[in-house]
Amino acid sequence: MATVTVRVDEQTKKLASALAEEFGFDLSSVTRAFYKQMIREQAIPLNLSHDSPNKKTVDAVHEADQLLRSQDEGYTSPDAMFKSLGI
Repeated sequence: MATVTVRVDEQTKKLASALAEEFGFDLSSVTRAFYKQMIREQAIPLNLSHDSPNKKTVDAVHEADQLLRSQDEGYTSPDAMFKSLGI
């Protein structure tokens, strides 16, 4: 076995480690899997993503929930909505 040392700032390591743990891995396992995938695909695969919504999406969902709970009748027409938006 060979050892690989990677230098990153503390915040990057903390966030990456937390994300890896959400998937049930540690950083060493993720690094090994990344190297093996590089070899298998003969490319640098950087298309990994996390399925949870981002903050902007979560905020929009909360805003929509609040609007629905407010029992506001909303707009009577598209023109009324555009007018309230200043469009």
